[in-house]
Amino acid sequence: MLETARDGTTMVLTLNNPAKRNALSAPLREGLLEAFLRFERDRDLRAAVIIGAGGNFCSGGDIDSMNQSTDLAAGRERFRGVHELTRLMIRGSKPVIAAVEGWAVGAGLGLALAADTVIATPGARFRAGFPQIGLIADFGLLHTLPARIGPARARQFLLYDEVVDAERAGRIGLTDETVASGELLERALALAGRFSQLAPLATAQTRAALARGLDQVLDWERDTQAALLQTADHAEGRTAFLERRKPNFTGR
Repeated sequence: MLETARDGTTMVLTLNNPAKRNALSAPLREGLLEAFLRFERDRDLRAAVIIGAGGNFCSGGDIDSMNQSTDLAAGRERFRGVHELTRLMIRGSKPVIAAVEGWAVGAGLGLALAADTVIATPGARFRAGFPQIGLIADFGLLHTLPARIGPARARQFLLYDEVVDAERAGRIGLTDETVASGELLERALALAGRFSQLAPLATAQTRAALARGLDQVLDWERDTQAALLQTADHAEGRTAFLERRKPNFTGR
């Protein structure tokens, strides 16, 4: 489900479950965490690239397996590994490049924006998606999205659950470059390769400075999302998604 490879000083991670548009199942999240822990320890690696297989980057959490928690502590615990991965990506010592084709939704959007650089194809589409299942944005999005596009645009993006195409994404700063589909991985590897010639300690300290405030956001995210996972609105949003109908939220 997660394919790993090396290209010189770059670790290449491919999300490979096209049947589910590379949804972040528990095994895939665990695989990403293990890969980033190895990445952080390997002194020969200087950068990472994340890409999706089958024409999509990542459709978000695997809602099929997203069972409603009846225990607040269990809900909080579910974010332990997710937040360890989030911190490694955003505050770890080495840069990450996300190569986005097709959809990046929900936690998939969070995964993309945890990268330092986001490049996309003209057919890329971005969406928060969380209001449709009665949840708040997670995977650090409340830290990374305002940092990228500003608080006002982030507010509109999250509250109205807008779909943003590649052209607008580039215009508002959600992405850094748009490249042809067949050139996506090549361009990502070219950018990642630059870090083999740049001072790794200086790069690490720059990333640490830019990640200030992340812990506060993640702590709030963990507590709030754990509570929302127990609500009737989340149960309704999840059921409506699986039944492919519009949800009927009641504020409970």
